Amino acid sequence: MTQQKINLTHLKQYLKSCSQEELISDIAELFKKFPSVKDYYQIKLYPQEDKEIATKYKKIIESEFFPTRGLGKARLSVAKKAISDYKKICKTDAALIDVMLFYVEQGVKFTKAYGDIDEPFYLSMEGVYEQAVGIIIKSNLQDIFQQRCRKIMENTSGMGWGFHDTLTDIYQEAF
Repeated sequence: MTQQKINLTHLKQYLKSCSQEELISDIAELFKKFPSVKDYYQIKLYPQEDKEIATKYKKIIESEFFPTRGLGKARLSVAKKAISDYKKICKTDAALIDVMLFYVEQGVKFTKAYGDIDEPFYLSMEGVYEQAVGIIIKSNLQDIFQQRCRKIMENTSGMGWGFHDTLTDIYQEAF
């Protein structure tokens, strides 16, 4: 027996059948159970607090590389999940770019602090940098982010696995 999977159409039909009280109750339950839902409504109701929410996600990223105690684990999956979660709730490309570049900056800082890392680490940094630069170009935000992208690229000089060369290529192609 195959179980039917819910899709957006099914969800909309269900929501239409609910009373206002049931909808409020469902949303309140989601709000309590899922921090990202709470963050979503925080930004929706108080857009001026977007920077505070971004800071929360930056703290998750920073803690992977430079925790307040002990050595950084640099679990890229955790740090990239913070970017992915923030992307779902942020309202502007500039805010998303800021968090993405922060991730790369932390990776560069981690490399400077602990020495050469491995190829998958650098590929992840390059990928996020390239995505951020792509959004910068698409959104015409070069004036805001060009210097920061340049600084990241310059700070990779001498790092292994072709990291500096790749970031230089991405930077020069974009700017």
